[in-house]
Parts: sequence; C-alpha cells; structure tokens
Amino acid sequence: MINITEVIETNKMIEQENLDVRTITMGISLLDCATDDLDKTCENIYNKITGLTRNLVQTGEDISREFGIPIVNKRISVTPIAIVGSSCCKTPHDYVQICKTLDKIAAEVGINFIGGYSAIVSKGMTKSDEMLIRSIPEALSCTERICSSINVGSTKTGINMDAVRLLGDIIKETAEMTKDRDSLGCAKLVVLCNAPDDNPFMAGAFHGVSEADAIINVGVSGPGVVKYALEQIPDANFEVLCETIKKTAFKITRVGQLVAQEASRRLGVPFGIIDLSLAPTPAIGDSVADILERIGLERTGAPGTTAALALLNDQVKKGGVMASSYVGGLSGAFIPVSEDQGMIDAVEAGALTIEKLEAMTCVCSVGLDMIAIPGDTKATTIAGIIADESAIGMINQKTTAVRIIPVIGKCVGESVEFGGLLGHAPVMPVNNFDCSLFVNRGGRIPSPIHSFKN
Repeated sequence: MINITEVIETNKMIEQENLDVRTITMGISLLDCATDDLDKTCENIYNKITGLTRNLVQTGEDISREFGIPIVNKRISVTPIAIVGSSCCKTPHDYVQICKTLDKIAAEVGINFIGGYSAIVSKGMTKSDEMLIRSIPEALSCTERICSSINVGSTKTGINMDAVRLLGDIIKETAEMTKDRDSLGCAKLVVLCNAPDDNPFMAGAFHGVSEADAIINVGVSGPGVVKYALEQIPDANFEVLCETIKKTAFKITRVGQLVAQEASRRLGVPFGIIDLSLAPTPAIGDSVADILERIGLERTGAPGTTAALALLNDQVKKGGVMASSYVGGLSGAFIPVSEDQGMIDAVEAGALTIEKLEAMTCVCSVGLDMIAIPGDTKATTIAGIIADESAIGMINQKTTAVRIIPVIGKCVGESVEFGGLLGHAPVMPVNNFDCSLFVNRGGRIPSPIHSFKN
C-alpha cells in the first residue's frame, strides 16, 4: 500500500530533485522478419515495428501527464541486425539499407533512438557479423536515430581480439565520416563485454534472442534524488549512509515499476525489466560525480573514489531489488563524462583521468563512456583501450563497455559540444605508447579459469 507520506516524497523528488523515468523502451523481436530478399526483409521490419509501436509515444505522454511523472525518452530496441540480415545482406551497403529503414521508422513513430544495429561476436565473427561491423561508419553517418553495439567478449568465451582490432579502425572511420558534427557518430557506437540481452539503455540496447516477441522495459534514473538525500546526513557514518542510499533507490524503483506496469497494460505488451540506473544528464544537480563528492571527496578522481563508487553502486542495486522482482539491464551507477557536469568539472580540474576512470569501471555499471579523445589517436590505441575494458568485464564477470570519441581536428585541452542528453566534453589525453604488436596478434584471448562452471 502507498501512503500519503510516500506520495508527498515522490512529488518532491520529481519537482525539486530531477527524478524522472529516463526511458520506456519497447523491445521487439525481428526474427520472423528475416527473408532472403533485402527489400522484403525491410518491408517486414517496417510493418512489424510500426504496427507494435504506433501508440508508444502517445502512451508515454499520457502516463506522464496523468501520473505527473516525467518520462524523458521513448525508444525501441530490436534483435541484433547481424542476425536478421544474415540471409539477405550480401554487402555492407545492404546492411545500411536496413539501417535506413530503422531510421525512417524511428522518425515516423516519434522516438529518439532505436537500438539493435548490433552483432554478438564474443567468440568469432560470421561473414554477416563482419559485414555489419564494416557498415557501421556509413550507417551512422547517414542516419540520425540509430544506435549500434558490438559485443566482443564474455566471461564464458574470452575476448575476440580480431573484432577488437577491427573496431579500432571502425571507430576511427566513423569519426572521420561524421567529423562535420564533431565525430558524433562515435557517440552512438558502444563496444561491450558481457552484454545483457535485456538492456533498454542506449547505445548498447538490443532485444535478446531469449526474449519474448515484444516487451516493455523501463529505465529509471535519479542521481539528483540520491544527492539530495545525502545532503540531509552530512556527518553520518557508513551504515547510515548506505541505508539512506538503499531506501532512496527503493523509492525511485517503485516509481519505475508503476510506469512499467501501466505502459505494459495500455500497450498490451508484457513487462520485461526495470533498469534502475543513476544515469546523469548535463543538467546541474543531476550528476553521479556530485553524489561521490557528497560522500566525502573533494573531487571525483581523488583517492577513495573507487571505494565510494562501489558503495553507491551496491546500495542502489540492493534498494532496487527490494522494490521490484524484475530489476535487470545495467542497473547501478553510470559514469559518462560528457553527460555529467560533475565529471566534466573533475576532468578540467585535473582530478580525473582515463586511467582513474578505468579503475572506476571495475565497480560501476558499465565502463568508459562518452569520453572525447584527440582525433589523431591511433586505431590500435583505441583497440587497446577496448581490450583493457573487456578484460575487466571478462575477469570480473560483469558488463563493461567503451564508448569513446576520437574527435577529428580536436586536441587535448579543447572541448566538444554534442548537444542534448549527450552534453559536452573536454578532450582527454590518452597514453600513446604503442600497443600495435599486442592488438595485431589476432585470435582470441581465452576465457578465465573461473568461467568453467556447468
């Protein structure tokens, strides 16, 4: 039962503390759309998605208005397109045609992103997988609302270093092909290890093959709410601190559960998961870095940052699972640099480096996210960064990711403006000592010894 005190608390979170439902994402299986004819496959994809999502945006707006809960984004995730297009796509350009179809759908139904221009290559690449990966620069340069993700490793399979090496080149090529927009294409491409198949958050979202034909996932975010709660207990010990974060996460998740169940009922689509993530925005007061500083750090990046982030991530998850039986996706704390004003301030103050961010990814939700680097960074260096982050995920049995943007024409000390939720970012230095011999070896890094469980 919800009592009047909880109602008042929730209203305050929404009005004063930046609580929002970050996204309602409909996941859709396209397996039944695949044919050996490209035009027919595109037609099937168009008909299925538009048929299911015709009322998605309006439903989100109706729920938002009726319940007084801001719902920021309405999105779609689909079956990895490398699977859907495997029979009909003979060249990388064929995959671009599917990508354009998806972009057209996104514009027509009014969503801001559609995820699933993806391939799962953690153990090896089929010809179809490789063609999709090679199509990414063109696909992201000629579309507006497509997000792409490639899973290159897992704890069970190891790391596919052939894919990692290729993606170093693909990220550089994508940056070049979108350099007129500050290499924005790279902001819509993420390389994952241990990707979950129930993730509604872009750019890594796709609809897993183990999912139902269509599902509703909801992503909830509330860093401003957690920050406010901690401001009320400035001198509390760790026990009180943890309990406060946990209780706040519980309340945030309950809001998401309400929205998810209502959207599921109105759209006639089964409820999937709640993704409770402290995902920041460029808005002042909506920052994960600010939470870490409220815990007791002068700046994010100071000694103690990794421990504070581990504490935060764990308590968020504990509070979430008490509020809903279906918490999933990438629940926890995100640390995207460009989308978090506190992170940007820490970088500009010299407190936060890529090396410290990498250490923080051992305990956060995902990984190195929305980091701008010099445009002349070598493809092999980018591949080495991806390999490092994948190794953290593989060894620690967690999801890790790299969304890195070599901004063509920009150098360390300059900044880049991406706009909207993607924010702006200072260009960060990278370690330029050469790793090309390592990444060019080819083959696969084997799975760790503790992966052999069955």
